[in-house]
Amino acid sequence: LGTSMAGVLARMLRASLLEAAASDHVRTAVAKGLSRAQVLARHVAPTALGPVLTVAGLQLGGLLAGAIITEAIFSWPGLGRLIVESILGRDLPLLQGTVLAIALLYVAVNLATDLAHALVDPRLRRSPRD
Repeated sequence: LGTSMAGVLARMLRASLLEAAASDHVRTAVAKGLSRAQVLARHVAPTALGPVLTVAGLQLGGLLAGAIITEAIFSWPGLGRLIVESILGRDLPLLQGTVLAIALLYVAVNLATDLAHALVDPRLRRSPRD
């Protein structure tokens, strides 16, 4: 399930790294004499990881939907198979509970993604008064 999305994330990471490496603050860090590793770790990576984290968090919904289909096709136990069995058995409370669990998981991952984005990207750490 994750293999198809790994390509998208790799391309996104590459594009973000190239864009961040071409920014003015990176040129300033290089001009100050910082090593290549220091520039990459302190200036390029924090700026470039924000969009990648956002896309990765949003792709989780696709992974959850794909898991439902995969579990149903291969008869693997899990929430996806439980959803299919509750639909076929017309067990509405079980269906509502599993859909609610998946929705809460999706919201929790998006919240964690936003919090991680705020921790990684130094531009988001500034107070609004600055």
